[in-house]
Amino acid sequence: MNLPVPRLGPHPDRPRPCPPGHPAHLPIRPLWLCRACGAPWPCAQARLLLTAEYADHPVDLAVYLSGLYHEATHDLFRLAPHDGPTPRELFDRFVGWGPYRRGAAGRAVEGYDPST
Repeated sequence: MNLPVPRLGPHPDRPRPCPPGHPAHLPIRPLWLCRACGAPWPCAQARLLLTAEYADHPVDLAVYLSGLYHEATHDLFRLAPHDGPTPRELFDRFVGWGPYRRGAAGRAVEGYDPST
């Protein structure tokens, strides 16, 4: 059974360079390594900048990162189908670190504020 190839998702254009004029912490595709520091993207600096940039819009950040998670899963599986990161590892790397997470049974998890 042949599965269809997923469509391309969002273009990774965030976080913006900070301070302006410095290299942006954006991913190199299809490797998903940071252009500025070489760490697996989103690197620590990208996470910090994304958190600040989307401070008032955590759901928008979740949607953006979920789309990039989909793209990274597709790219990295094509590069290394047998020894690449697992879907769970990629989820934790791309989406699971965000401040908008909720635990089992709807309990708040670190950093989540339901009043926002």
